[in-house]
Amino acid sequence: MVDTSKFESISYRIRREASGVLNWFKSNWRERRWFRWSAIGLGSLLVLWIIVWALIARTLPDANTLLDYEPPLPTVVRGVEGEIVHSYARERRVQLQYADFPETLIEAYLAAEDKTFFSHGGIDAGGLIGAVFDYVSKLGSGERAVGGSTITQQVAKNILLTNEYSVTRKIKELMLARRIEGVLTKEQILELYLNEIPLGRRSFGVQAASRAYFDKDVGDLELHEMAYLAILPKAPETYSRQKNFGRAMERRNFVLTQMAANDFITESEANAAKALPLGLVMQQSSSQSVDAGYFLEEVRRKLIEEFGETAEESKNSVYAGGLWVRTSLDPEMQIAARDALRRGMMRYHGNRGWGGPIATIDMDEGSWSSQLASSFLGINYEGWRIGVVTQRSGSNATIGFSDGEEAPLSNLPNALKAGDVVAAQKSGAGYLVRSLPGVSGGFVAQDPQSGRVLAMQGGFDSRLGSFNRATQANRQPGSTIKPFVYATGLDNGMTPASEVPDQTFCYYQGSQLGEKCFRNSGGGGGGVHTMRWGLEQSRNLMTVHIAMEAGMPNVVKTIKNLEIGDYQPYPAFALGAGETTVMKMVNAYSALANHGRLNEPTLIDYVQDRRGKVIYRADKRDCTGCNMAKWDGQPMPRLKPTGKQALDARTAYQTVHMLEGVVQRGTGTVLRDLGVPMFGKTGTTTGPKDVWFVGGTPEVVAGVYVGYDTPRNLGGYAQGGTVAAPIIRQFFGETKDRLSGDPFVAPPGVRMVRVDRISGKRVFDAWPGKEPKASVIWEAFKPDTEPPRITRRDEIESKRKEILALIRQGSQAASSSQNTANREEVPENFAEEQGGIY
Repeated sequence: MVDTSKFESISYRIRREASGVLNWFKSNWRERRWFRWSAIGLGSLLVLWIIVWALIARTLPDANTLLDYEPPLPTVVRGVEGEIVHSYARERRVQLQYADFPETLIEAYLAAEDKTFFSHGGIDAGGLIGAVFDYVSKLGSGERAVGGSTITQQVAKNILLTNEYSVTRKIKELMLARRIEGVLTKEQILELYLNEIPLGRRSFGVQAASRAYFDKDVGDLELHEMAYLAILPKAPETYSRQKNFGRAMERRNFVLTQMAANDFITESEANAAKALPLGLVMQQSSSQSVDAGYFLEEVRRKLIEEFGETAEESKNSVYAGGLWVRTSLDPEMQIAARDALRRGMMRYHGNRGWGGPIATIDMDEGSWSSQLASSFLGINYEGWRIGVVTQRSGSNATIGFSDGEEAPLSNLPNALKAGDVVAAQKSGAGYLVRSLPGVSGGFVAQDPQSGRVLAMQGGFDSRLGSFNRATQANRQPGSTIKPFVYATGLDNGMTPASEVPDQTFCYYQGSQLGEKCFRNSGGGGGGVHTMRWGLEQSRNLMTVHIAMEAGMPNVVKTIKNLEIGDYQPYPAFALGAGETTVMKMVNAYSALANHGRLNEPTLIDYVQDRRGKVIYRADKRDCTGCNMAKWDGQPMPRLKPTGKQALDARTAYQTVHMLEGVVQRGTGTVLRDLGVPMFGKTGTTTGPKDVWFVGGTPEVVAGVYVGYDTPRNLGGYAQGGTVAAPIIRQFFGETKDRLSGDPFVAPPGVRMVRVDRISGKRVFDAWPGKEPKASVIWEAFKPDTEPPRITRRDEIESKRKEILALIRQGSQAASSSQNTANREEVPENFAEEQGGIY
């Protein structure tokens, strides 16, 4: 049986004590006024706390989210060798770990913002009381009170709250600070603070600010520079302006004094730092280390398409996800491509004079310097600058730049007026007006084995406009389409030695359109020539004859398979009447150099998230068994070839082999003296409105077109071989040391045969020479398509006539005698070996 007497005793004592406390409270409430007011005050505070908790505390964000907090970070872009070439960022942000911050820099922030940080629990009572009195004293004045926030409170505000100026926000900040201190260590709090604090110049965190203000990493900062960064949280936009440098110096020196007072540095170190100027860098270096604006903008578009633009769209977004992007951009080739295209455009522009302003600014619509700065126009060419004509009076004018600088302007075109935005070059104390070429163009260089784009230039300068002529401009390719017509002919029974008429070709288009006749560029023609000669000399009539013999449906199918374009089976498309882009043409020529395998052109190799995990790969091939823990004794795993087989490998090589002749003795001879195996084709459209060249080596294929954005006549002298080919020549000339010089390799199933270059007939008694126009060359044939082995065609014709003459004699004896006389000269099986008498 349970003994209840003990429990009854405890219950009695509790009631007795409670009764005593209640009697004491009633007695003091009646007799002592101060007790009543104190009790009312404490009760009010308790009720107030319950109300605050009900209205505010319950809605506060969870401090535990800081354990997994991922700050918005920019996307970093690397080139082909892994070097950083650019970053996509609307804010400057760099995330470091606590150990990466110099101890002196941390101490500078503690001295400036929260010297008791390591001893308080998130709230500094003294600072809070001072902030309350300051707030009360400034009520109604419109002035903002001193915050009195600890570093922990600033972390709460910057990451979990807004920058709203209100008592409610301050209460939330205090509550969150206490919670944060219970979740994170002091070092973790400081790491968040130093990475997230806004410090002006669009920079968040001290590493980004260090770059923005001093163009240094935090590990390279000097003491006075660290002290300057520590003053910025109070008023970053104020202290970073030149007119407030005096105030900035005072505040910086105060921080140095506080550091010395807290024994972070010595007095002598503080005095030495105070004697130094601020040393700010007024113009930060560009985040783009290589001039590849068109390439990088194309990469940005593809990343946004894949991952989204902002954090709301994806955790791996371009402007917040902290992606690491490895591209195929080759900086050396990019600079060579940019310079070659620019020089070609300037060479064509010649002495055509000023082509008009780049843009115009309304001088009556506010500050001209602000308007110019907001246009984001710029140029990186021989020290030129973009400016606006601020005034023009007769032969005198001044030019202004986005930083407010003005200077005299000379070399004035007659049409120049105030408000015109122009390019100018420094000359003495002033500037000269410079003329940008009216013509433009696009350039692409690609690795034919993988499809990786190595360089891209979509105009004179991406700062003058983002339209990328390498990928966005649809132009007629002209004669650069012809190799694919010839390839179709090779796929349909023809050979490089096949004879094709170079004669007028007409066909009836119907009652409304009538008859259509083709002619060669520049007229002329006649006779019968080999396919090789027709491609080397870019003969329109021969191309049309080949297209019609092979079938135009087959021709447009070949063009579609190589992803150049989807055209109707009309003969005009065999001469380049369809539209395509430089990128597509270069990729198709790369397929020729890659034995007919067509790759997708890529600019991005792979993408990693902020933790290094690969989340995108351009090469999606699976290598089964490549990561085996232990060798199983089987052959080494092999990756499958990239791309798809869009053209017979033998046909592709035959076409490339003929296109080598274009460089050696055809329309592209300007590239011949480079001394490396090259193939390619010139192109000139009707007008001419566009001029092209596409070609290259086994390692790099490049293509370029030059033309006006609104197509118009370039002038009769403009040809692919005189305007476009020199651009390709300069590009390969500047990157020649990157090339191995290896020849194009024939695939299995190709037979190399000695032939006469002009007639295409097989040769046995001579060897190919090294001269470009040697009479005997090596020609590529598919099996059983090479010229006959026994004798030449003209010798066969002579024998045929001789035998027919003998038959006509009608005399058996005479015929028998004649046959006996000629038995040694004509073999008995002559007609059979030659396929009959012809």
